[in-house]
Amino acid sequence: MTTACPHLEGASPCPAAGESAAPARPTSAPDYEPPRPRPLGPLSALLRAAWRGDGDLLSLLPKEAYQVDVSPLGYSRRSILIVNAPELTRTVLTNPTEIYPKNDLMVGALRPLVGDSIFISDGAPWRRQRRMIDPAFSHIRLTRAFGAMTAALDDCEARLAKAARSGESFSIDLAMSQLTADIICRTVFSTSLDTDVARDVFTSFAHFERRVAHVEIRRLIFDRAFKDIPQKADVLESCRLIRAHMGTLLESHLAAGASFDDICSAVIAARDAETGAAFTREELIDQLGVFFLAGHETTASALTWALFIAAERPEVAQRIRAEVEAVAGTGEIGFEAVKRLTYTRNVFKESMRLYPPITFIPRVAAEATTIGRYKVKRGAMIMIAPWTIHRHEKLWRDPHRFDPDRFLPEREHEMVPGAYLPFGFGPRICVGAAFATLEATLILARLFRRFDVHPLEPGKVEPVARLTTRPNHEIMAQARLRAG
Repeated sequence: MTTACPHLEGASPCPAAGESAAPARPTSAPDYEPPRPRPLGPLSALLRAAWRGDGDLLSLLPKEAYQVDVSPLGYSRRSILIVNAPELTRTVLTNPTEIYPKNDLMVGALRPLVGDSIFISDGAPWRRQRRMIDPAFSHIRLTRAFGAMTAALDDCEARLAKAARSGESFSIDLAMSQLTADIICRTVFSTSLDTDVARDVFTSFAHFERRVAHVEIRRLIFDRAFKDIPQKADVLESCRLIRAHMGTLLESHLAAGASFDDICSAVIAARDAETGAAFTREELIDQLGVFFLAGHETTASALTWALFIAAERPEVAQRIRAEVEAVAGTGEIGFEAVKRLTYTRNVFKESMRLYPPITFIPRVAAEATTIGRYKVKRGAMIMIAPWTIHRHEKLWRDPHRFDPDRFLPEREHEMVPGAYLPFGFGPRICVGAAFATLEATLILARLFRRFDVHPLEPGKVEPVARLTTRPNHEIMAQARLRAG
């Protein structure tokens, strides 16, 4: 059963209609296909790229992965199935974790960073942690978190305004990471995040996920040649630095001696209902590190793409501004106003469709089973791939085209239930879905009302699958203050 979380108040419901003949394309939607990866060519080229570590799993996906219900990844030594059909993905993601546990490759890669936290645990350890953590989120209300969002945005706008006045360029990736990290820090720890710390975390995590992705793609294809992730000094140093920052934030929170009404205080106070045990210090760092990283990195990834698209397509930015003016005028964009920013919210939702923060959700078959018409061996890897599901030719009309209006209520009949899962599905669905959507809508509304944003190298960006869906290099842009 999916654990209900009051923190999800106001979340948009999943579409409840089946597949049907799609209507004619709306004339208001521009024909714009944002960047997507280019195939690397013949099998020999794929294997060379994977061995060198400069390949990317998105480039290795066969064309059939976007057309069929289940697609085997034929060039791996390990049995791997990419599962796209919504009814089959629901089967995998809603079954107990003992049946389809987390993938051993990813667990091994992430353990140096997040320990045995709720993010990578399965079975009884996961249920124990979930019992203790759920109450920490049960009292978090979006109206209260909105204050943290607006305060962090004030600081972000000040940084961008300074860059605009001096003519300096800025990194969209870094700016969104700093902003979302500050928001989650204020929400979890009741304190703002120093910009140098935010930059350290961004740089360390970017290095960590890049190195892990290079190793993981080789392990996927060559399997036994990379049975255990190499504990390289630079990877471990990145993990150590991030965990040290989490430890410092935790110690500062404890030293303050105040009674904060925040997630950190709730997790510190959490007790296992069956044993009465609390989290140890290391377990606290594990859990708080997951909240911090998952709470800002996935949103930063999605916002990077949304900001890039709206900056590259002036008509998108202009529609955001027009909607903000119609809803809020020149005044403050408050909590109730954000809920009425339908187009702005749909820009974010469509960006997450095209660039889901979590590209793949890997699972393992604990026992031999069947998925669709495929017999699955024990130990086979099952890839639930939001990337291919969100771009699947059977599930979406013009799947690669950017069209925020596809999420309008009058077009819900086009949506296939279960074909949109940027926050996952089942018992492990992201508890921060409504938080992230509110946060992103506010950020897009405020930034585009105040700034014109111009990418410096439009057309040269491609997505890559790391731990999140990231651009292949930093997206540099110029911000210009708008009149008024």
